[in-house]
Formats: sequence, structure tokens, C-alpha cells
Amino acid sequence: MKDPIFFWARLLTAALRRLFSFLIPGGLLLLIAFLLHRLFLVQRLPWLVGIYPYAVWAAGVLVAWRFNRSQLFFVILILAAADRTLFYLGSGQPGKGAAVAIAHDVISLLLPLNLFLISMMREQKFLDVRNLWRLCLVAFEAIVVALICVYKPWNLGSILKYQVIKAPLFKALPMPQPAFFAFGLVFLILAIRYLGSRSAIECGFIWVLFLSFFALNTTKTPAALTIYFATAGLTLVISIIETSLGLAYQDELTGLPTRRAFDEMLAKLGSRYTIAMIDVDFFKKFNDRYGHQVGDQVLRLIASKLEQSTGGGKAYRYGGEEFAMIFPGKDVNESLSHLEAVRQTVEESKFIIRSKERRSQRAKAIKKFMESRSQEAVTISIGIADDGDGSSRPEDVIKAADQALYQAKREGRNRISR
Repeated sequence: MKDPIFFWARLLTAALRRLFSFLIPGGLLLLIAFLLHRLFLVQRLPWLVGIYPYAVWAAGVLVAWRFNRSQLFFVILILAAADRTLFYLGSGQPGKGAAVAIAHDVISLLLPLNLFLISMMREQKFLDVRNLWRLCLVAFEAIVVALICVYKPWNLGSILKYQVIKAPLFKALPMPQPAFFAFGLVFLILAIRYLGSRSAIECGFIWVLFLSFFALNTTKTPAALTIYFATAGLTLVISIIETSLGLAYQDELTGLPTRRAFDEMLAKLGSRYTIAMIDVDFFKKFNDRYGHQVGDQVLRLIASKLEQSTGGGKAYRYGGEEFAMIFPGKDVNESLSHLEAVRQTVEESKFIIRSKERRSQRAKAIKKFMESRSQEAVTISIGIADDGDGSSRPEDVIKAADQALYQAKREGRNRISR
């Protein structure tokens, strides 16, 4: 049985890592925008309001074009439209107070709904003709908001401010209740999606929503509002860049670092290290017999066990069904016990293959469900080598580990060779 202290330490580390990935950069950028607003730095730095939003919007359009991210383009578009509308109305003549209030309420309602729709839409190429109808929709909304501000039809201000729940909290918020509930519903949906995917883009949409909420509730000062909206756009720009880097350095299937990350790690190693090359035994059998989906499940299983390795080893997806591990500061003898523990853990894991027909067997309940499952043994072979006296090149150590891996396969698999 595993040491409970080690188990809880790993659990806490994983939780802190996930919390950090959620808070950075969105939470940090929100804090900076909040401090700029509350410490009156926006008023002291007027040039910031004149440069910052346009720089963010230009960067957003450039990144959207470069990475073919139409979602980013439309988020930047609606944030810029909302900001410029409220900025120019708020900075205009005193007689425009009613128009500002109506524009604020309408935008508060439309903005979260637009963010939700954009987050749900399929990603298209930046210059795809299918984006034209989305542009038309944004233009139509802008025209509707302008007409509402000018003509104020049907006593719309009173309708938007209708209070479903009579509570002091809602009376204190500048945002009307329908808009508040719209923000809450969209946040709930985005949070559920983020918990399911852990995607940087999903996280970025949540922080765009937060920053927009702060912009519409904490200030009516046009300059401060601009800072919040521009920071919301910057958050999503960073999320897109982070996602693109993640695709290069993190394997999407297993979550492990990729071969590119492995190669970069090799360049940073000192004069003492061990490299292990790991291959899934008879992996082709899983793909041929059960299909690629089951093969993918096997790879995820192996990756999860490698990540749990002790001894400071770092696991990588090397390619196909092959993995690699690096143990900095350790020789073969010091790394061997940790790799043997991983090999045993994989061997003892019961990989369950479920029948494709199990959904149709619900009426026959648990007995039939249990009969529809079969267990397959999953094992790995490992080749291990170190840099000897420190004079070996990483390429030579990898070659030696590969040769040891082939020897482990020749000797019957499910073993470690050195």
C-alpha cells in the first residue's frame, strides 16, 4: 500500500497545480486591472487609456489571424464595441445620461450571451466566408443598441431593471437583475465545460466573463471600464498563445510532455542522469482487436502510471506507444527501483474492456453488465542507461537505452534491461 503521506502530498500538489493554472494569467490580470482602478492609477496615467485598448485589440486581431482563431476575433470585436459605446457615451455631454444608462443595461444583458455563443461556435478559419453571418449578427446587435439608446422604445429601461428577487444586494448592483442572472448562467456553463476539459481557452473565457462583470458593476468611469474590457481581451489572447504552445510541448492524448519538450530537457541536463525508454508490450494487438479508442485508453493508463513514478523521474510521450523518462542526478542503480515499481504497478493494473453492447443490456442489470466485460493484461518493457562517467552525449545514452529496450523485448517483455 502506498504511503498515505505521499498520497496526500501528491494530491495536494496536483490541486495546487490546477489552481495555479486556473489563476494564471487570468486572475493576475484581473487583480492588476482592479488595482489600477481602485488606486486611481487610471486617472493618473491617461496615456494608458489612449494606448492600451488599441494595442490589445490590434494584438488580438493579429493573433486571431496568425493562429486562425475566429473565436478570439469575435470576442475582441464585441468587447471593443461594448467598450467604445460606453466610453464615448460616458465621455459625452451631460444630457446623455439616460442613453448611457440604457446602453449599460442592454450591453450587460447581451455581452454574456454573446460570450456564450462564441465559446460554443465551431472554430473556423479567420478569413472563412462562413464568418460573414456572424459579422452580420454583431453589426445587427450594434444597430439595435444604437436605436434603443436614441429612441428608448417601450420604456425599455424599466423592463431591463425589473426585479425578480427583491433583495438589497441586487439594488446595490449597477447591473440589472436579468443581466446578473445571464452572467451567472453563462459562468455555470463555462465552469462545467472547463472542469471537463481543463482547456486554457475555456479558462480564458471564464476570466473574460469575470472581467466584463467587474467592468459593468464596479465602475461607470469610462477610463476604468476601458481597462477592464481591454484586459479581458488580453486574457483571451494569452490563452490562445498558451494553447498553441501547449500543443507543441504537451501531448493532447496523454497529457505528458512531448518529444520536443524531451529534447529541450536533454539540452539542460548536467553530467549525471539516467534515461529510460519504455514501450507498451503487444500494443498493436489492442488496436487490431479492440480498435484505436481502446488503444488510446491503454496509452492514457500507462501515462498516468508513469506520472506517479517516484525518484524524481520525468515522463514524456516519445512517439506512438513509446515513452521516455529522465532521472536527473541519478545513475542506473538509483533509478532502477523506481522504474521497477512502475513496471509492477502497470502489470497489476486491471485494464477492463467493456463490450460495445453493454448499453442495450441495462434491462438485465448488473449480471449481464459484468458478463460484458473482459480483462486484458497490460505490461511494459523498459530499457535503461545512464551517462556513465559523464562524458557520454545524450544521443548516445538514448541509443544505449533503446538497445536495452530491444533486449528486454527479446528476453520475453514485461521486464527491465540495462
